[in-house]
Amino acid sequence: MMIQQIGKITVYVNNQTEAKKFWTEKMNFVVKFEQQMGPNMTWLEVGPSEHAFTTFVLYDKATMLTHNPSANVGHPSILLSTTDIEKTYAELQATGVKVDELMSMPYGKMFKFFDQDENEYLIREDK
Repeated sequence: MMIQQIGKITVYVNNQTEAKKFWTEKMNFVVKFEQQMGPNMTWLEVGPSEHAFTTFVLYDKATMLTHNPSANVGHPSILLSTTDIEKTYAELQATGVKVDELMSMPYGKMFKFFDQDENEYLIREDK
């Protein structure tokens, strides 16, 4: 197979500084890469750990639309994994992350949470 892993997922945000704060302070992610790419553009990647391969690229919506007016800067459906859903749920609540109720489905437990722009994500327990 030519593709071995999913490398990066771009999340278009209203404000990179606020998005960086959300992911590093509330979600406990780390900045994997950050570099100025021009006067009003920063390439910013965050991930769950220093060793995680897959990252979120937090890209400014307005900047993308300036470069490509037809770009779809809507939010993709993203599902994150944990091995302890109850602990993760409690930790996110404790840091002030907006979460929906913890759901038990026949295929596993999961819950929704929302970032600084009210984008919706899912976290599922994968043991």
